[in-house]
Amino acid sequence: MRIAMIGTGYVGLVSGACLSEFGHHVVCVDKVAEKIARLKAGEIPIFEPGLDEVVATNVKAGRLTFSTDIAAAAKGADAVFIAVGTPSRRGEDDADLQYVFAAAEEIAVALDGYTVIVTKSTVPVGTGREVEKIVRRVRPDAQFDVASNPEFLREGSAIEDFRRPDRVVVGCDTDKAREVMREIYRPLYLNETPILFTSRESSELIKYAANAFLATKITFINEMASLCEKVGGDVQDVARGIGLDGRIGSKFLHAGPGFGGSCFPKDTLALRRTAQNHGAPTRIVEAVIEVNEARKHEMAQKIDAAFGGVKGKTVAILGLTFKPNTDDMRDAPSLVIVPDLQDKGATIKAFDPEGEREARKLLNIELCKDAYDAIDGADGVVILTEWNEFRALDITRVKGLLKRPLMVDLRNIYKPAQMAGAGFTYVSVGRKTVSP
Repeated sequence: MRIAMIGTGYVGLVSGACLSEFGHHVVCVDKVAEKIARLKAGEIPIFEPGLDEVVATNVKAGRLTFSTDIAAAAKGADAVFIAVGTPSRRGEDDADLQYVFAAAEEIAVALDGYTVIVTKSTVPVGTGREVEKIVRRVRPDAQFDVASNPEFLREGSAIEDFRRPDRVVVGCDTDKAREVMREIYRPLYLNETPILFTSRESSELIKYAANAFLATKITFINEMASLCEKVGGDVQDVARGIGLDGRIGSKFLHAGPGFGGSCFPKDTLALRRTAQNHGAPTRIVEAVIEVNEARKHEMAQKIDAAFGGVKGKTVAILGLTFKPNTDDMRDAPSLVIVPDLQDKGATIKAFDPEGEREARKLLNIELCKDAYDAIDGADGVVILTEWNEFRALDITRVKGLLKRPLMVDLRNIYKPAQMAGAGFTYVSVGRKTVSP
């Protein structure tokens, strides 16, 4: 099938590349000419393990191309996916849909024969109906349907998520649209991947509800971690004990400094606003947002206390991205914790394997060449992101480089007894602080 993917951000580029791997002919479109030029030259503008190989293979096979021309890409396409950004409006909770609606207008002009217009971007309930209205207004004669097909990709494992998803959700109103979407996802259908067809409204809400529920699990275990610290419990034992219950499950029960990234923060805000607008307030989601924001500031206070006050001290920070295996720093806990520490008088030295480019734009700190460079001469080290390379640090070397053997591990990647035995004061999340 012929597919146009409008937007070459995280969702658009991964989705377009993987659909071309399914055997479809995909044109990925973006208005930023520099980005398209880089993609044509074989440069991948985001860090996602395995994406460069998928792109290169399908470009070479002639199934994947890149363009700045929406009209040419949409003309004659069986399906046009809208995968542009939907950030929160500045100072507001609403998702900013200007790019979605602008894309809809340009697609409408170019329609040539029956086409399914698919919203891949995360959009509030009712957006599909608005897209349909826009296209009808611009091209009353056009033959098309609008479908919702939310993405459920995890940064750092997006390729595998697309190839082997838990489910594919499609919201559409006609049999003709359903047949086109079935054909697009035919390789997954043959692998018996559940494909759920719903109304557009249900499909749009499924995405927000899923992210809000996962954000709630993270926030819940973070609150249990705080309680564990007060009563002498171990949050990892608590998480294991409740996660073995099949009704709860173990995923997203990892205590830490709070959730961040491109999805959970903006999606919980957008869901809250949608619910408020329709007179059905979501008090659980409201609490999740409030607790998560407070969590990041609490972690800065935790670090300050562990250092006996960070004023005048050098703090080594390992990890700045919101999670490992990505260069994404959108709403990362580091963007709150690091400035808080600086406000308290700390000097920050930091290292992140992939986040340096974004960190230079967002933080005023010293960025180091590796973990040991950041640790050298610091008064203590803080682990903010659980990159694999931080899981196997040479602890003896770390101790020798620090002014004081202090580690604050906000991801619980080390064992307290091991660290105490190595001569460290070790502060983690939801577990007892240990000393030599």
